[in-house]
Amino acid sequence: MTFQIKKILAPALMAAVLLVMPASAKSNGNDAQVQQKVQQELSKKKQWGDVRVAVQDGVATLTGTTKTYADKAKAERKAQHTDGVRSVVNHVQVAGGNASDAELFQTIADKLRYDRVDQGLIMGVNRNVTAGNTFNNFTVDVKNGVVTIGGNARTDADAASAVALVENTPGVKDVIDNIEIAPASGLDDQLRIRVARAIYGDPVLSKYAMDPQKPIRIIVENGHVTLAGQVLNEMDKNVAGIRANGVSGVFSVKNDLQAANQQPR
Repeated sequence: MTFQIKKILAPALMAAVLLVMPASAKSNGNDAQVQQKVQQELSKKKQWGDVRVAVQDGVATLTGTTKTYADKAKAERKAQHTDGVRSVVNHVQVAGGNASDAELFQTIADKLRYDRVDQGLIMGVNRNVTAGNTFNNFTVDVKNGVVTIGGNARTDADAASAVALVENTPGVKDVIDNIEIAPASGLDDQLRIRVARAIYGDPVLSKYAMDPQKPIRIIVENGHVTLAGQVLNEMDKNVAGIRANGVSGVFSVKNDLQAANQQPR
Protein backbone atom coordinates (compact mmCIF):
# COMPACT_ATOMS: atom_id res chain seq x y z
CA MET A 1 0.00 0.00 0.00
CA THR A 2 2.83 2.43 0.84
CA PHE A 3 4.55 1.78 -2.47
CA GLN A 4 1.34 2.54 -4.37
CA ILE A 5 0.88 5.89 -2.60
CA LYS A 6 4.41 6.92 -3.59
CA LYS A 7 3.75 6.00 -7.18
CA ILE A 8 0.57 8.10 -7.19
CA LEU A 9 2.23 11.17 -5.58
CA ALA A 10 5.34 11.19 -7.76
CA PRO A 11 3.64 12.50 -10.96
CA ALA A 12 1.87 15.21 -8.94
CA LEU A 13 5.17 16.39 -7.45
CA MET A 14 6.79 16.45 -10.86
CA ALA A 15 3.90 18.50 -12.22
CA ALA A 16 4.25 20.98 -9.37
CA VAL A 17 7.96 21.39 -10.14
CA LEU A 18 7.18 21.96 -13.81
CA LEU A 19 4.64 24.63 -12.86
CA VAL A 20 6.99 26.46 -10.52
CA MET A 21 10.11 26.51 -12.68
CA PRO A 22 8.75 28.53 -15.60
CA ALA A 23 7.31 31.14 -13.20
CA SER A 24 10.71 31.60 -11.54
CA ALA A 25 12.44 31.78 -14.87
CA LYS A 26 9.93 34.36 -16.07
CA SER A 27 10.56 36.49 -12.96
CA ASN A 28 14.32 36.43 -13.57
CA GLY A 29 13.78 37.35 -17.20
CA ASN A 30 11.80 40.43 -16.19
CA ASP A 31 14.41 41.76 -13.74
CA ALA A 32 16.20 43.80 -16.40
CA GLN A 33 12.95 45.40 -17.52
CA VAL A 34 11.87 46.15 -13.95
CA GLN A 35 15.28 47.62 -13.17
CA GLN A 36 15.00 49.89 -16.21
CA LYS A 37 11.51 51.04 -15.11
CA VAL A 38 12.68 51.89 -11.59
CA GLN A 39 15.75 53.73 -12.83
CA GLN A 40 13.62 55.72 -15.27
CA GLU A 41 11.23 56.71 -12.48
CA LEU A 42 14.10 57.81 -10.25
CA SER A 43 15.76 59.78 -13.05
CA LYS A 44 12.69 62.05 -13.27
CA LYS A 45 13.69 63.83 -10.03
CA LYS A 46 17.03 65.57 -9.67
CA GLN A 47 17.24 64.71 -5.96
CA TRP A 48 17.65 61.06 -7.00
CA GLY A 49 20.36 61.75 -9.57
CA ASP A 50 22.93 59.76 -7.59
CA VAL A 51 20.65 56.82 -6.74
CA ARG A 52 21.16 53.54 -8.58
CA VAL A 53 19.02 50.39 -8.60
CA ALA A 54 19.69 46.70 -9.15
CA VAL A 55 16.86 44.15 -9.37
CA GLN A 56 17.12 40.42 -8.71
CA ASP A 57 14.07 38.16 -8.45
CA GLY A 58 11.87 41.24 -8.12
CA VAL A 59 13.87 42.67 -5.19
CA ALA A 60 15.09 46.20 -5.91
CA THR A 61 18.28 47.26 -4.12
CA LEU A 62 18.90 50.99 -4.00
CA THR A 63 22.40 52.43 -3.59
CA GLY A 64 24.02 55.82 -3.93
CA THR A 65 23.43 59.07 -2.06
CA THR A 66 20.78 61.71 -1.42
CA LYS A 67 20.94 65.10 0.31
CA THR A 68 18.20 64.38 2.87
CA TYR A 69 16.61 61.40 4.58
CA ALA A 70 13.28 62.45 3.06
CA ASP A 71 14.71 61.99 -0.44
CA LYS A 72 15.99 58.55 0.56
CA ALA A 73 12.58 57.51 1.92
CA LYS A 74 10.74 58.88 -1.13
CA ALA A 75 13.06 56.96 -3.46
CA GLU A 76 12.17 53.77 -1.64
CA ARG A 77 8.44 54.47 -1.94
CA LYS A 78 8.84 55.25 -5.65
CA ALA A 79 10.58 51.93 -6.21
CA GLN A 80 7.97 50.04 -4.19
CA HIS A 81 5.18 51.37 -6.40
CA THR A 82 6.88 50.31 -9.64
CA ASP A 83 5.23 47.34 -11.40
CA GLY A 84 7.23 44.17 -10.96
CA VAL A 85 8.96 45.15 -7.71
CA ARG A 86 8.22 42.72 -4.88
CA SER A 87 10.29 44.44 -2.19
CA VAL A 88 12.97 47.10 -1.74
CA VAL A 89 16.32 47.06 0.05
CA ASN A 90 17.38 50.64 0.71
CA HIS A 91 21.16 51.11 1.04
CA VAL A 92 21.14 54.76 0.01
CA GLN A 93 23.38 56.97 2.15
CA VAL A 94 22.37 60.47 3.24
CA ALA A 95 25.27 62.71 2.28
CA GLY A 96 23.85 66.19 2.78
CA GLY A 97 24.83 68.24 5.81
CA ASN A 98 27.73 68.00 8.24
CA ALA A 99 25.94 69.22 11.35
CA SER A 100 26.89 67.81 14.73
CA ASP A 101 24.30 66.03 16.85
CA ALA A 102 23.98 69.12 19.05
CA GLU A 103 23.42 71.36 16.02
CA LEU A 104 20.86 68.96 14.57
CA PHE A 105 19.02 68.84 17.87
CA GLN A 106 18.82 72.63 18.10
CA THR A 107 17.71 73.02 14.48
CA ILE A 108 14.98 70.40 14.78
CA ALA A 109 13.77 71.63 18.17
CA ASP A 110 13.49 75.19 16.86
CA LYS A 111 11.50 74.05 13.83
CA LEU A 112 9.17 71.81 15.82
CA ARG A 113 8.25 74.60 18.22
CA TYR A 114 6.78 76.59 15.35
CA ASP A 115 5.45 73.73 13.24
CA ARG A 116 1.81 74.15 12.13
CA VAL A 117 1.35 77.42 14.02
CA ASP A 118 -1.23 78.56 11.46
CA GLN A 119 -3.11 75.26 11.24
CA GLY A 120 -6.60 74.86 12.64
CA LEU A 121 -7.68 78.06 14.40
CA ILE A 122 -10.21 76.94 17.00
CA MET A 123 -10.58 79.74 19.50
CA GLY A 124 -9.63 83.23 20.58
CA VAL A 125 -8.12 84.42 23.83
CA ASN A 126 -6.80 87.93 23.20
CA ARG A 127 -5.12 86.34 20.19
CA ASN A 128 -6.01 83.20 18.28
CA VAL A 129 -4.74 79.91 19.68
CA THR A 130 -4.11 77.23 17.08
CA ALA A 131 -4.67 73.53 17.37
CA GLY A 132 -1.57 73.01 15.24
CA ASN A 133 1.04 73.48 17.96
CA THR A 134 -0.77 74.24 21.23
CA PHE A 135 -1.87 70.65 21.75
CA ASN A 136 1.29 68.84 20.61
CA ASN A 137 4.47 68.21 22.57
CA PHE A 138 7.40 66.46 20.92
CA THR A 139 10.70 65.13 22.23
CA VAL A 140 13.88 64.83 20.18
CA ASP A 141 16.99 62.71 20.64
CA VAL A 142 19.91 62.74 18.20
CA LYS A 143 22.72 60.19 18.10
CA ASN A 144 25.18 59.94 15.21
CA GLY A 145 22.71 61.69 12.94
CA VAL A 146 19.87 59.31 13.80
CA VAL A 147 16.91 61.26 15.14
CA THR A 148 14.33 59.71 17.45
CA ILE A 149 11.19 61.81 17.67
CA GLY A 150 8.68 61.04 20.41
CA GLY A 151 6.10 62.78 22.54
CA ASN A 152 2.43 63.42 21.82
CA ALA A 153 0.41 64.63 18.86
CA ARG A 154 -3.27 65.52 18.78
CA THR A 155 -3.82 64.16 15.26
CA ASP A 156 -2.19 61.98 12.62
CA ALA A 157 -1.64 65.11 10.53
CA ASP A 158 0.27 66.78 13.37
CA ALA A 159 2.50 63.73 13.77
CA ALA A 160 3.10 63.40 10.02
CA SER A 161 4.05 67.06 9.77
CA ALA A 162 6.58 66.72 12.59
CA VAL A 163 8.16 63.60 11.07
CA ALA A 164 8.35 65.22 7.63
CA LEU A 165 10.08 68.24 9.17
CA VAL A 166 12.73 65.97 10.69
CA GLU A 167 13.15 63.92 7.51
CA ASN A 168 13.77 67.06 5.44
CA THR A 169 16.42 68.48 7.78
CA PRO A 170 19.88 68.27 6.14
CA GLY A 171 22.24 66.05 8.11
CA VAL A 172 19.61 63.63 9.43
CA LYS A 173 20.72 60.11 8.56
CA ASP A 174 17.70 58.17 9.80
CA VAL A 175 14.44 58.81 11.63
CA ILE A 176 12.78 56.73 14.35
CA ASP A 177 9.15 57.69 14.88
CA ASN A 178 7.95 57.07 18.45
CA ILE A 179 5.20 59.71 18.48
CA GLU A 180 2.02 58.78 20.35
CA ILE A 181 -1.20 60.04 18.79
CA ALA A 182 -4.08 60.89 21.10
CA PRO A 183 -7.31 58.94 20.51
CA ALA A 184 -9.93 60.94 18.64
CA SER A 185 -12.36 62.35 21.18
CA GLY A 186 -14.81 65.21 20.96
CA LEU A 187 -14.86 65.45 24.74
CA ASP A 188 -11.08 65.76 24.89
CA ASP A 189 -11.17 68.44 22.18
CA GLN A 190 -13.63 70.43 24.26
CA LEU A 191 -11.37 70.08 27.29
CA ARG A 192 -8.40 71.26 25.23
CA ILE A 193 -10.31 74.41 24.30
CA ARG A 194 -11.44 75.09 27.87
CA VAL A 195 -8.01 74.48 29.39
CA ALA A 196 -6.35 76.69 26.76
CA ARG A 197 -8.86 79.46 27.47
CA ALA A 198 -8.29 79.17 31.21
CA ILE A 199 -4.50 79.28 30.88
CA TYR A 200 -3.90 81.73 28.04
CA GLY A 201 -6.77 83.96 29.19
CA ASP A 202 -5.36 84.38 32.70
CA PRO A 203 -3.94 87.91 33.26
CA VAL A 204 -0.68 86.49 34.57
CA LEU A 205 -0.26 84.08 31.66
CA SER A 206 -1.74 86.09 28.78
CA LYS A 207 1.77 87.17 27.74
CA TYR A 208 2.39 83.61 26.53
CA ALA A 209 -0.56 83.82 24.14
CA MET A 210 1.38 86.35 22.06
CA ASP A 211 4.20 83.88 21.42
CA PRO A 212 3.48 81.88 18.22
CA GLN A 213 5.37 78.86 19.54
CA LYS A 214 2.82 78.54 22.37
CA PRO A 215 5.31 77.72 25.15
CA ILE A 216 2.63 76.12 27.33
CA ARG A 217 1.62 72.90 25.62
CA ILE A 218 -1.63 71.20 26.65
CA ILE A 219 -1.85 67.41 26.22
CA VAL A 220 -5.24 65.82 26.89
CA GLU A 221 -6.08 62.13 26.82
CA ASN A 222 -9.30 60.69 28.20
CA GLY A 223 -9.87 63.72 30.41
CA HIS A 224 -6.35 63.72 31.89
CA VAL A 225 -4.25 66.83 31.25
CA THR A 226 -0.48 67.20 31.04
CA LEU A 227 1.10 70.64 30.83
CA ALA A 228 4.48 70.74 29.08
CA GLY A 229 6.87 73.39 27.82
CA GLN A 230 8.63 76.28 29.49
CA VAL A 231 7.52 79.38 31.38
CA LEU A 232 9.50 82.24 32.88
CA ASN A 233 9.25 81.34 36.54
CA GLU A 234 7.82 79.02 39.16
CA MET A 235 4.86 81.32 39.82
CA ASP A 236 3.71 81.11 36.20
CA LYS A 237 4.05 77.34 36.35
CA ASN A 238 1.90 77.14 39.45
CA VAL A 239 -0.74 79.50 38.05
CA ALA A 240 -1.01 77.38 34.91
CA GLY A 241 -1.52 74.26 37.01
CA ILE A 242 -4.19 75.96 39.13
CA ARG A 243 -6.05 77.18 36.04
CA ALA A 244 -6.00 73.76 34.44
CA ASN A 245 -7.20 72.08 37.63
CA GLY A 246 -10.10 74.51 37.81
CA VAL A 247 -11.57 73.48 34.44
CA SER A 248 -14.77 71.45 34.72
CA GLY A 249 -14.44 67.92 33.37
CA VAL A 250 -10.69 67.58 33.94
CA PHE A 251 -9.91 64.37 35.84
CA SER A 252 -6.28 65.15 36.68
CA VAL A 253 -3.47 67.56 35.85
CA LYS A 254 0.21 66.67 35.58
CA ASN A 255 2.26 69.85 35.58
CA ASP A 256 5.52 69.18 33.72
CA LEU A 257 6.17 72.83 32.88
CA GLN A 258 9.77 73.93 33.34
CA ALA A 259 10.60 77.29 34.92
CA ALA A 260 13.37 79.08 33.02
CA ASN A 261 14.77 80.67 36.17
CA GLN A 262 14.85 77.40 38.11
CA GLN A 263 18.33 76.03 38.68
CA PRO A 264 18.83 72.39 37.61
CA ARG A 265 19.39 70.00 40.47
